Amino acid sequence: MIAIIDYGAGNLATVVKALTYLGRECVVTRDADGVLAADRLIVPGVGNFLSTLPLSDGRVGSALKQSIADQKSLLGICLGLQWMFEGSDEATELRGLGLFAGSCTRFSDQVKSPHVGWDRIAIEPRSRLLRGIPSDSYVYFTHSYRAPLCPDTVATCLYEAPFTAAAERGNLMGVQFHPEKSGDVGMTILENFCVL
Repeated sequence: MIAIIDYGAGNLATVVKALTYLGRECVVTRDADGVLAADRLIVPGVGNFLSTLPLSDGRVGSALKQSIADQKSLLGICLGLQWMFEGSDEATELRGLGLFAGSCTRFSDQVKSPHVGWDRIAIEPRSRLLRGIPSDSYVYFTHSYRAPLCPDTVATCLYEAPFTAAAERGNLMGVQFHPEKSGDVGMTILENFCVL
């Protein structure tokens, strides 16, 4: 069972649709018991970093941390990835989970922001999440803040400067793009997550 965490900032319907297409059983939950009962967890999201507050506080946040300690697989999508870093300039008063090193920053005025649409990613061969995806494949982005490069970066995208398009360490994974909107490439990524 895959639990998709509803914290009020998600593109939940498209993630559910993609997993259903793959024949995977999933449930949308905002309940701590639902989080603890799941085998795998997905934290999708769009919007302001402040939206991640329910993931840090209360019973759902505690259940997520317990699940991570229990080594369940976790996939953060877009804002979900950014929450896995130490924080974001978008809401400096709120800490991220700190699973990946560094803080997210806004694109400068030198480029169009948000960064919306299809763009290429360069993939490191060590990635299990991106297994079977050719480097320079196109995926779909929509974001104004970018995750920094870090030791766990397994894919990068070049927009103004290189940023983390995907990060991965053990069962902890995140992508800045939206696999559920990225066609066959995205479906392969989600299937990889389901079988890791």
